[in-house]
Amino acid sequence: MEALQERARKIRLLVLDVDGVLTDGRLLFGPSGEELKVFHSRDGAGLVAAQRAGIAVAVDRRATELGIRLVRQGATNKARELESVAAKLGVGRDEIACVGDDTPDLPMLRKAGLAIAVADAHADVIAAAHWVTTLHGGRGAVREVCDLLLRARQPQANA
Repeated sequence: MEALQERARKIRLLVLDVDGVLTDGRLLFGPSGEELKVFHSRDGAGLVAAQRAGIAVAVDRRATELGIRLVRQGATNKARELESVAAKLGVGRDEIACVGDDTPDLPMLRKAGLAIAVADAHADVIAAAHWVTTLHGGRGAVREVCDLLLRARQPQANA
């Protein structure tokens, strides 16, 4: 747990997959064929708190209403996008936390100082993770991640 806290303490950039992390991974379609997604309000509150604490957040949807400015939609090479965002922010590998749920996230997770899998992630993602949430994607897992990062920054967490 101490190694996890040390990794979490260094984080300046939190990168999130959306489908399966901020949502439960199900795809819903409206009457006109539009894609609908359900987000957990606690995840949003956690992301706002993380940003207020100085952690940059990068995600590919729901960003505007949460005040997230780093948005990458439809990225096919998530590792390359991660490197681009990190370079733009001047953030080193050990200062990046990435949260994923499925095998397309593995290259991005392998470049992170703190690789996190949601509880219901694919087995390969769980195996690659430094930490696994207790909550499932779309069910508060992102809030759990934000709480970990915020606690690691508190002085009593460093003692």
